[in-house]
Amino acid sequence: MRTLAKKLVLVAFVLLITLLNPSGISAQEMDTPEELLLQPMAFGPTGIYDLRALDNSLDGEGVKYAVICRNFNSISDTSQNDYRPAVNHNCFSSSQFTFYQDNKLPYGVSPHATSVCSILFGEDQYAYHPIVGRFYYQGVVPKAQAEIFEFQHFIKNNISLNIPPDADIITASLGDQFDRWWTRGIESLAERYGIVVVAGIGNGTKVNDPVLYPGAGSNAIGVGVINSLNTDDLLIQLATFALAYPENSSTGPTIDERCKPDIVAPGNCLVADISEPNKYEATGNWSSFSTPIVAGAAGLLIQKAKQESDLSMAISPYGGNCVIKALLLNSAIKLPFWHKGKLSTKDDHSTPLDYIQGAGMLNTLGAYNNLIAGRKKPGEVAVKGWDLNQLDNKIITSNIYQIEIDDPTDKYITVTLCWNRHYEKTHPFNPLPEKNSDLRLEIWAVDSNDPENTYLLDYSDSTIDNVEHIYVKADPNVMNYEMVLSINNINNDNLDNTQRYGLAWNVTYDQNRDSNFWYDLNADGSVNMKDFDIMFNNSLNSLKSSDEYLLGDINLDGEIKADDLSTILNIIDNTNLDDNQITDSITENEDLNLVSNAN
Repeated sequence: MRTLAKKLVLVAFVLLITLLNPSGISAQEMDTPEELLLQPMAFGPTGIYDLRALDNSLDGEGVKYAVICRNFNSISDTSQNDYRPAVNHNCFSSSQFTFYQDNKLPYGVSPHATSVCSILFGEDQYAYHPIVGRFYYQGVVPKAQAEIFEFQHFIKNNISLNIPPDADIITASLGDQFDRWWTRGIESLAERYGIVVVAGIGNGTKVNDPVLYPGAGSNAIGVGVINSLNTDDLLIQLATFALAYPENSSTGPTIDERCKPDIVAPGNCLVADISEPNKYEATGNWSSFSTPIVAGAAGLLIQKAKQESDLSMAISPYGGNCVIKALLLNSAIKLPFWHKGKLSTKDDHSTPLDYIQGAGMLNTLGAYNNLIAGRKKPGEVAVKGWDLNQLDNKIITSNIYQIEIDDPTDKYITVTLCWNRHYEKTHPFNPLPEKNSDLRLEIWAVDSNDPENTYLLDYSDSTIDNVEHIYVKADPNVMNYEMVLSINNINNDNLDNTQRYGLAWNVTYDQNRDSNFWYDLNADGSVNMKDFDIMFNNSLNSLKSSDEYLLGDINLDGEIKADDLSTILNIIDNTNLDDNQITDSITENEDLNLVSNAN
C-alpha cells in the first residue's frame, strides 16, 4: 500500500508540474527544494550515496580520467569523429573536459559516450523526467577532470608508443573478444605506471559476447553488470537490482582459463540524452554503464588517498593499481549464489573468483573504510587494512600478517591479493611469462597455547591468475589468525628479484543470506512456480554439463538438487511473496539512500 501511495503522489506531482510548466522545470522558474530524489539510483546499492553522506567532500576533485570512446558511424570506411559526449547538455555545464584536436571532420556526438560521461561527471540540480519527476542528478565524480580520447587516436598516440595519458584512471566501456596488441599495450601501461584500468567485460550470451579485452586483461579491473528488477515500472527498475546473469553479463573463464569479471555493479541509470539539453533516459542493463560506476568508485578512493599522506602508498606509481584493485575486490558484497568458478566446490582453491560475479558487487563505502583503516606492514595488524609490499624470490619468500578477532562467532575473513603481470614496453607488447610470479595466499587458524592445534583454514593458489581471494568463515573457537603470502616459483632463475603486490583484508558478517534473489530467480519481484521451474531446469542442465553457470544452488554445496528444490517450494508455500511485499521490503531498506541535500 505504501508503494501504491508513493506512486499516486508522484503521478499527482508530475501532472501538477506539467500543467504549470509543460516545457519542463527550469532553475529560473522554480526554487530548489531542500531535498530531492537522487539519480542515478543505481549508486544506492553500491554504497556511493552512503559514502557521500559520510564525506560530501569526495566528489572527484583532483582526480584525472582518460575516457576512451569510439566513433559509431563511418562513411566509406572513414570514421565520422562522433565520439564525444554531448557537452551542451545541462548536466555537463560545469564538467572539466578536454579533447584531442582533429580538424579533418566536424565533431559529432556519441549517445554512448554521453551516457558514460554523465554517470561519471554529470551534475544537474534541476533535472526532470516525465515519469520519475524532478530529481537531483549527480555523477560519481562530478568535480573530476577528464580527457576524452577517440579510440583510434589513443591507440596511435598513447598505446603504440607506451605513453601514459595524464590520468589516474583509464576507463573504457568497449572491448574486443581477442587479446590484441593494443589490449596488451594497456596492460603494459598499468604495470609500468601503476595506472588503474577499468573496462567493461561484455554483455553476455544474448549478444554473443565472450569476456572482452581490455577488461579481461590480467592487470585491468573487468566489470560485469547487475540486472534491474524485471518490471515495467521505471521507478522500481532504476532503484532495484537483482543479480548478474550470463544472458546479460559475460562470464569467465577467459580463453587462458583466468577468472573474470573482477567485480559487478548495476548498469541501468538515468543518463543525459543527446536530443535535448534537459532530457534524461534510462540506459538499460549493459556493462558499458556499470563500468563508469566502478571507475567512479576507484576515483573516490584515489581522491581520498591524495588527501591523506598516510594513504599515499595506495596510489604509488609502483603498484598502486594493485592496491586499488585489491580494495575494491576485497570489499565487494557477495550476492546470492556466489561461489568460486563453476557450479562445483572442487575448484575453490585454484579458482579465486566467481565466473560471473567476480569478487561480488561493488561496495564503495566498504572499500573506503578498508582504505582509511590504513597501510599495515607484515606482523601484528588490525582486522582491517591494506598493504603495498613485495616478495623476493631469493630473500623474502613469504610475508605474514597476524590478526586477532575478539569474537569470531559468525565472522567471515576476506583477504584479496593482487599483482601485475609483465609485458614488453614496446609494440607488440608481448607477455613476459619468465618475469611473472606465482603467489599463494593462506589463512591459518592459530592456537597460541598449543601450536600443534594450528591448522590451515583456507588457501587460494591459482597458477594462472594474478588475483588470489579468500572469503571464509572464522572458526568460532579461534581468535588468532595468520595471513601468509608466499612466492611459489622461487626456483625460477629468470624471475625478477621482487614482485610488488597489493593486499587488502577485512573481517565482516555474512553478507547475502537475507536476499530475496536466492528464490526470485527470474527477478520479477515475486517468488512463485516460475522460479521453481527455472531451478528445476537448471538442475537438469547441471547434470548434463558442468560448463554452464546456473543459478539455484541455495545450499551452496556445489549442486542443484532435491534440498534446493524443497527449499524454494517451502518458500512459495509458506510465504507467498508477491510484488508488493518484495518492493516494500526493498523500499524500507533503501529510502535513506535515495535523497540528498541539493545545495
